[in-house]
Amino acid sequence: MQHIGIVGCSAEGAALCYRTICLEGPAYLKAPHAHPEVSMHTQSFAKYVAFLDRSDWRGVADLMLESATKLANAGADFLLSPDNTIHGAMSFVEPASPLPWLNIAATVAEKASERGYRRVGLLGTRWLIRSETYPDQLRARNIEFNRPSEDEREEIHRIIMEELVAADFKPQSIAYCQRAIQRMKDHGCDAVVLGCTELPLILNDSNSPLPTLDSTRLLAHAALQRAIHG
Repeated sequence: MQHIGIVGCSAEGAALCYRTICLEGPAYLKAPHAHPEVSMHTQSFAKYVAFLDRSDWRGVADLMLESATKLANAGADFLLSPDNTIHGAMSFVEPASPLPWLNIAATVAEKASERGYRRVGLLGTRWLIRSETYPDQLRARNIEFNRPSEDEREEIHRIIMEELVAADFKPQSIAYCQRAIQRMKDHGCDAVVLGCTELPLILNDSNSPLPTLDSTRLLAHAALQRAIHG
């Protein structure tokens, strides 16, 4: 069984990914309490934010590669990061990485295709929404997408960075995200990508106007599949 290496960014999202791998491992392995070996390394979140604020993707990549090297030295066989935003640096990361990576956007886009979705809404930080991280993967599978309006992306970014990363879950913020998803539904979307690691902590299929693509848990499931089946 392969050893999973998690490159953490924000604590809440990294923790959700780790918990999902460990708690759902028994169902994959059909054995109580069983899961693959997992190691995680997390830089100070402040370092990532400083580079993101400057749009310094090489700086983001350097942090990811430092974590990658430490995880390789710890015995990991492959890597993943549950943080959607920092996937914007993958073009710098992958050529220099000591280990292969699972790509969160590719994982989500593949699941959207499997489920037959034709147009999806995107939620995430302003850095993610401005990027081509998800659009590139969705276009490759002939899936259309809808970005939030400028006002929505700024408010959702604030909710993520001021509240969710600090485990502060406000009812009014949940309601705001629900209204943004409803607008996407009104514009023809048939699902929504929860493209921030923390968004699944407040949104799911039971309270979202659209079916959700939970990027954090989908990545964790892909990691379990790879670790167990190769």
